[in-house]
Amino acid sequence: MVLGIESSCDETGAGIVRGGKLLAHVVASSMDEHARFGGVVPEIAARAHLHAFTPVVRQALADAGLRLGQIDAVAVTTGPGLSGALQVGLAGAKSLAYAADVPLYGVHHLAGHVAADTLEHGPLPEPSVVLIVSGGHTSLLLVPDLVREPILHLGDTLDDAAGECFDKVARILGLPYPGGPAIDRAARDGDPGAVTFPRPLTRAGDDPYAFSFSGLKTAAARWVEQHRQRGAEPSVADGAAALQEAVADVLTRKAVRACRDHDVKTLIVVGGVAANSRVRGLAEQRCQAAGIELRVPPMTLCTDNGAMIAAVGDLLVRSGAEPAPLDVSIDPSAPLEYASLTPLPRSSARAA
Repeated sequence: MVLGIESSCDETGAGIVRGGKLLAHVVASSMDEHARFGGVVPEIAARAHLHAFTPVVRQALADAGLRLGQIDAVAVTTGPGLSGALQVGLAGAKSLAYAADVPLYGVHHLAGHVAADTLEHGPLPEPSVVLIVSGGHTSLLLVPDLVREPILHLGDTLDDAAGECFDKVARILGLPYPGGPAIDRAARDGDPGAVTFPRPLTRAGDDPYAFSFSGLKTAAARWVEQHRQRGAEPSVADGAAALQEAVADVLTRKAVRACRDHDVKTLIVVGGVAANSRVRGLAEQRCQAAGIELRVPPMTLCTDNGAMIAAVGDLLVRSGAEPAPLDVSIDPSAPLEYASLTPLPRSSARAA
């Protein structure tokens, strides 16, 4: 019985998983507090985690019909993420593990996103190609076994992540934060072919697995600026639809190519942008044409949540992985090599 804690950004999440089955899933978001700033403010996020941590954990235990003493392990995001936000979650998780006298497991945030799919579709096929798309991450991974073998990074974004591009262009178009859902809603009434936006890093000779969305963001900003210089307002719906089409095209084109190049028959798309309707739709269309199985978690498990961290913890416990020491620290910029993330304890780091 594993309790998972997630606090890397603006969601405070607690989830409980046993034997790959989800028993509880509770999330408190501070998104509304950040909306007027057009993005996440780290100090506000950390304070929101302080207020939400205990109620969220209590609700998860209540939903599962459990007491803290019935938990067998605690898993917590130890990186990457906002330093202050991670510290709140880790401190709370350490307290729970100490109080319940159970092992503590440090979990890599991105591995949690990958594991979220197992709660809906069961164990990951070996190997799998995983496309992680969110506000802060856009990565292609080759995953032979999530907890037992190294995870191979095929490619990452060189600048803006896909979700960050949505947020910034949404603001330019006058749409609310967060930009991803706003772009998706606006695009329903638009023509994706009305504007020809670039497809970054898709020409011959470009890195086949790298992403770049900064230029696409700039192209959208110039398109808006050109309209306004002529004294006209651009079509928000057309701009949103064209931007969404460009992002979905690049993401799915590279993901399917990765599957073909590595002879992998399963593509898993996870992260907040996996909730985008066009990303899902185009991924399904291209995977079907290529004979690739597509797996995407339910929308409630796409964004940050404690259930995905509990899912990794559950896999680690069942694989016999060593828990983290209780004085383990966070790593806000941790690379994804293994699902288990146990940075050096502070005392060891000082000695080194």
